[in-house]
Amino acid sequence: MSEDGHEQNAHENVPSRQRRRFPGISSRAYEHPADRSALVALRKLSGFDTVFKALSGLLPERSLRLLFLSDSVRVSDQQFSHLNDMLRDACYILDLEKVPPMYVTQDPQPNAMCIGLDEPIIVVTTGLVELLDEEEMRAVVGHEVGHALSGHSVYRTILLFLTSLALKVAWIPLGNLAILAIVTALREWFRKSELSADRAGLLVGQDLRASMRGLMKIAGGNHLHEMNVDAFLQQAEEFESGGDLRDSVLKILNVLPRSHPFTTVRAAELKKWAESRDYQRIMDGHYPRRSEDKDTSVTDSFRESAASYASNVKSSKDPLMKLVSDIAGGAGDLGGRVRRGFGGFASSTPQDGPPTESANGTEQPPTDTPPRDGD
Repeated sequence: MSEDGHEQNAHENVPSRQRRRFPGISSRAYEHPADRSALVALRKLSGFDTVFKALSGLLPERSLRLLFLSDSVRVSDQQFSHLNDMLRDACYILDLEKVPPMYVTQDPQPNAMCIGLDEPIIVVTTGLVELLDEEEMRAVVGHEVGHALSGHSVYRTILLFLTSLALKVAWIPLGNLAILAIVTALREWFRKSELSADRAGLLVGQDLRASMRGLMKIAGGNHLHEMNVDAFLQQAEEFESGGDLRDSVLKILNVLPRSHPFTTVRAAELKKWAESRDYQRIMDGHYPRRSEDKDTSVTDSFRESAASYASNVKSSKDPLMKLVSDIAGGAGDLGGRVRRGFGGFASSTPQDGPPTESANGTEQPPTDTPPRDGD
């Protein structure tokens, strides 16, 4: 029997084995350029290496595993067997040799995460399991396996620990500032890593509609009959291009405390990638292999990320990004552009004089909005 025949028999009980498989695929194949560049920036952050090395030795990983083992349900052939089939299928498709343990934990909030320092652990909440259908859940499981293949679980674990630590040492001004700087950088990276993992979920599920439905349900609950994919994606378009410079600043402030990008943005990014040549090449079997990772130049990766950022800024419809692009292109009348960009804010400002007192009345974003997770 051929090698392929042996391989098929070994996985004959794996569901949906007709899906295309990607032997030896490198995470570089699906990683979002912003994910790679944000990780490079994170590693260059002053003090990060010291904190990383210290926490790697101090974090109670064994305690973490025992916690889920004792107070959650471990997915297996005997428990949540349909999730176990999806997990094995996802690892088979992305060629992840060791299947990470998966746990279902009681929590009505739909969420999933991949954590762990030495070895990744996947955790999904009952709220998510009850919300999604089989194909939507398959994309989520693929999303988490993508995190595992990319090695994201280490940084996610440190983010969770530091977020908790920041609350405990809030009364120490300098200590808290140092931790918050690293937490902010970690959140910026993690938001970008979610875009990468969404792509991995699509490679596993190979059903864009199911991925879109899952994201819509995370945003609006189990009311698909009341929602429309095109209208949902139109929200992302309106979010990006609407408003003036004030809205651009508010977007930045609103996203800072979040660990995940806005759901409409994730949907739009994933749809754009699914329609790209890069995705088609992967589906045709042309993708970077893990065996080539050691020969990959960090400089080349950073250059690709920078080029992607420049292209996104140039094509963005966001008012602030348009202004940045115009500045880079040498557009004149910068002061006038900024004043016009701030709309009503600028209307109460003398054309050639300093701002009036009405400038102090600008609307401030809410500071107590909790971050909303949800893979």
